[in-house]
Parts: sequence; C-alpha cells; structure tokens
Amino acid sequence: MIGKISGRIDYRASDHVLIDVRGVGYIVYASERTLMALPGAGEACALYTELQVREDLLQLFGFLTLAEKEWHRLLTSVQGVGAKAAMAILGTLGPDGVSRALTIGDAAAIRKAPGVGPKLAQRITLELKDKAPAVMAMGGSAPDLGDPDTTLIEAPEAPETPAPAAKPSPRSTARRQSQQAQADALSALTNLGYGPSDAAQAIAQAAEDETETAGLIRAALKLLAPKG
Repeated sequence: MIGKISGRIDYRASDHVLIDVRGVGYIVYASERTLMALPGAGEACALYTELQVREDLLQLFGFLTLAEKEWHRLLTSVQGVGAKAAMAILGTLGPDGVSRALTIGDAAAIRKAPGVGPKLAQRITLELKDKAPAVMAMGGSAPDLGDPDTTLIEAPEAPETPAPAAKPSPRSTARRQSQQAQADALSALTNLGYGPSDAAQAIAQAAEDETETAGLIRAALKLLAPKG
C-alpha cells in the first residue's frame, strides 16, 4: 500500500498531478482544493495517498492531511459513492466542511457537491453521522503536507547540508489549532459521559462561534443540557 508520496511535480491537470519520485512518475488524483494548495511544476510536494484497486485499474488519490484521507475513505464506504464523487464532496466543502455536515447531519451541504443528488446526500449523512466523531477526534495531530502559503523543500543531494523544515502558514496553524480544540473538547465531553455522536454534534454547532477548547466545552454543554 502506498500511503505517502514525496517528490517534484512534473505537471498539473484539472484533476490530478504527475509527481516524479526519483525518476518514477506517479499520477495522483486530488480534489480541486488540494490541487490549488500545491506548488507549481518543478517544485517539491508531498501528499498522503490512498490506493484504489479494481480489476483493470489502479488509481492513487492524494490528500494534504490524514483527516482528509479518512473522510475520503468513509465517504467511499457508502454505496453509490465512488472515489471521484468523494473527491467532489471534499473539493466542494473541504475537510472541515465535510466534518461539520456529517456531524450535524446536514444533507443539504453534501448536495452542493457536483453529481450528488438528494437521496445520495441523505444516505451519506445517515450512514456516516455516527462515524464522524472518530475522525473529529483525530484533531490537528497530523501536520498538513501542503498549504497555499507554505513552501515544501526537498533535501539537497549533499547529506551534510539538510534542508530547513517548511514553516506552516498562519492560516494552516489556525486551522490545526481549531481542529485540535474540537478534538480536545470532544474528549472532555465523552469523559463526562456524553455519547460521542451527541457530543460531536454539539461541538460542531458550538464551533460556529467558539474556537478555544474551554469555550467549545461551555457552549456544547449548554446545547446538551436538558430542555425545559
């Protein structure tokens, strides 16, 4: 299984890139958002990958984060959702948007993706709502492999002069901090005895106004409190 690819981009197409890894070219399909975040031809990049195997076809799909890769895996587990349809959903909503839509059961948001009708959107939200908390719990623990404001640098040929590590952009850092805060809040609420699905839904709603862990917990507890 090919789980990650690092190399230089030979060329970019509308739905994939060709990455040269020490003389071997790999075609990697990716969402529109991921493609926009990658550097230009001739520059270094890295992607987490998922290998799709069919009788007559092998295809690699690329992702900037492990959470995005996991959302893609979950989406394709739903009957009627192929790898490219899952990419369309991720490209339309982004990983954070998919997380929120599935957590609160927002089928209308899923329907915004090209080729996704109302029945399929409803099936996706119903089947994946209870699985969404596990991906949310991943939080920002894994670094982004690419960002519109981040330059990835390959190590030079001389081993004694290692390349400096790429610095994440402020936007990338803020996104990971938000994801980590939601993961921490989810952990706290489940430790208090709330069900993962109910806790994740409350946190997804609270995240519209809160970004810090403490604020998310307070807001989510208000949403989870018995009414009346």
